[in-house]
Amino acid sequence: MTASPDPIAELDAVIARARNAQVRYEANGSQKLYDSAAKAVAWAIMEPSRNKALAELSVETTGLGNVPDKITKNHRKTLGLMRDIADVPTYGVISDNAETGITEIARPIGLIGAVVPSTNPGATPANNIINALKCGNAIVLSPSPKGVPTMERLLEHIYAEFDKIGLDHDLVMMVPGRGSKEQTQRLLELSDLVVVTGSQNNVKRAYTCGTPAVAVGAGNVTVIVDETADLKAAAEKIKASKTFDNATSCSSENAVVVVDAVYDAFVAEMAKTGGVVIKDESRIIKALWPDGHLNREAIAQDADKMITALDLGDEVPEGTQYVAVETTGIGPEHPLSGEKLSRVLAFYRATDFDDAVATTRRIQLHMGAGHSVGLHSTDNAHATQLANAIPTCRVIVNQAHCFATGGAFNNGMPFSLSMGCGSWGGNSIDDNLHWKHFLQSTKIVREIPEREPALEDIFGDYWAEVGK
Repeated sequence: MTASPDPIAELDAVIARARNAQVRYEANGSQKLYDSAAKAVAWAIMEPSRNKALAELSVETTGLGNVPDKITKNHRKTLGLMRDIADVPTYGVISDNAETGITEIARPIGLIGAVVPSTNPGATPANNIINALKCGNAIVLSPSPKGVPTMERLLEHIYAEFDKIGLDHDLVMMVPGRGSKEQTQRLLELSDLVVVTGSQNNVKRAYTCGTPAVAVGAGNVTVIVDETADLKAAAEKIKASKTFDNATSCSSENAVVVVDAVYDAFVAEMAKTGGVVIKDESRIIKALWPDGHLNREAIAQDADKMITALDLGDEVPEGTQYVAVETTGIGPEHPLSGEKLSRVLAFYRATDFDDAVATTRRIQLHMGAGHSVGLHSTDNAHATQLANAIPTCRVIVNQAHCFATGGAFNNGMPFSLSMGCGSWGGNSIDDNLHWKHFLQSTKIVREIPEREPALEDIFGDYWAEVGK
C-alpha cells in the first residue's frame, strides 16, 4: 500500500524547485527577459477566449461576482499594470547619480510567497506574478480552496506562453493539492517575501511569520455626498462601483453619508440608477446576518438573487440594482456599519459637512481604517479637510470608488488589486501594491566633495529666535 504524500514535504519540494528556477532566471537575466516574462503572463490572462473561460470558471467555482465584470477586471487591471511597468528598469543599473555618488543596481528579492483571495482568483494572482517576474523573482501562490481551479487553469495558460519564449515553468507555481493552513504557514515561513491579500487572519499571520511581509488591510469604504456635489453623477458612479462584480472588491462602497441639504434630492437620483432606500434596518440585519454570519445567498450575488435572499421581492421595484439601508448605528453592535460584500449600502444622514466627516471617521475607526474614503463634491477644501481628519491613505474625489482606488486610466494611482492601509490598518505600506515592492537594490557608494555645514547654517534661525 502506497503511503499518502506528506503535504508539507510536497510543498517543500515545490519551493525548492522555484528557488532553483529563480537562481537560473537571475543568472540569465536581462531587462528583455524580465519584460518578456511579464508580457507572457499578461497575455495568458488577457487573451479574450482565455479571459472569458477564467471568468466563467471563477464565478462557477467560487459563487462570487459575475462573469462580464470578471472579464473586465482581468483585462483592465492587467492592461493598466502593463502600462505602469512598461518602461520601468528592473535589471542592472537603474540609477547613477553623479551628485550623490551613488549607483543603484536592481536585485531580485528571490522567492515570493503570495496568498490570494477567492474574490479575485484570476486577476490578483496574475498581478502578483507579473510584478514578481518583472523584478527577477520566482513566485509560489496559495489560493483559497475555492480559487484553486481558477489558479490551476491560469497556470496552464501561463505555461503555454512560457513555452513560446523558453521560460521555466518552475518560476511560477502553486501550493500543491487543495491547500491548507499548515501549507500556507509553511510557505510564509520559507519565502523571502510574502504578499498577502484577503482575510485579515492571513494578514496577521503574514506579519507574524518571521518573513518580510507586504499585506493589506480590510476595506470598508465610506463615501460622502456633500451639498456641492453633482448629484446625478455621484449617484451614477456609486451605483456603477457598488454593483461592479457584485461588490466583491474591497474598494466597493459600504456606506454613504449624505448631508441634509441634498438628502432627498440625492435619494431621487439614486432611484433613477436602481438604488432603493430601505428604512427598516432591523429586518435587513436579520436577513443579511441570519446566524451572526453574512448570508451566503446574498454575498457577491446578482441583484435578483440578493433581493430574494433578503426577502425584498414585494418591496422593491423591478430593476432594483442595490439597496441603501437608513441607519445611525456605528460599531460592533451595528453590523451595517461594517463590510457587507453585497449590493447593500449603509445610508447615513448628516446635518452638514463637518457632521459627515465625523460620521465617516467613526465608521473608519470601527472598520476599514487606512484603506480609503470617497467624496463627491465641487469644494476642493472639503477634500483637504477630509484627508486631514480621517485615518485613511486615499481620498477618492468624484470617481466611482472601486474603479479609482486600485488605479484607473483617468487617475494617477498605480494599477493594483491590493491597497496598503499604513499604520492605521496595521500594514507596512500605505500605497497600492506595485512593482517597487517586489524589488530591492544594491548601492555602490563613492566619495563626493565634502558638504559639511557650519553650525550657523543649521541653527542660525533657531538661535535668533530663542538664543543659544
